[in-house]
Amino acid sequence: MEIATIGFTHSSAEHFFERLSAAGVQRILDVRLHNVSQLAGFAKASDLAYFARVICGAGYEHDLRLAPTEELLSPYRKDKKTWPRYESGFLELMRSRDIPAALDPGDFHRKTVLLCSEPTADTCHRRLVAELVAEAWSAKVEHL
Repeated sequence: MEIATIGFTHSSAEHFFERLSAAGVQRILDVRLHNVSQLAGFAKASDLAYFARVICGAGYEHDLRLAPTEELLSPYRKDKKTWPRYESGFLELMRSRDIPAALDPGDFHRKTVLLCSEPTADTCHRRLVAELVAEAWSAKVEHL
């Protein structure tokens, strides 16, 4: 099993969808807390579901269980220097939500990409989710 991650910020739609297609992604799993902002451009939920289907033949799902809470996200967005605190809080949140046990591994047999806005996975919660799932299910993680 392989799980990928991708961010859309600082990416053109062309580059974003080319990466998804090249990786053979079959399902986009949106792990953002807010997925309807006009600032998301082509990655706004309703548009992304359409583009994913038409351009990549991929499905689109949004799972708030894999998103941070507003109370966790807001302080981090205000001061990016708080990553260690955010990471610790997010991992505790995932434990409280029983992630990854609450997820169905069968859903991940289709090549799944975890989507968030951060341009790289280094300081993004999508990496933390991917690592939790990979450890529990002996999956490989690829950051697109």
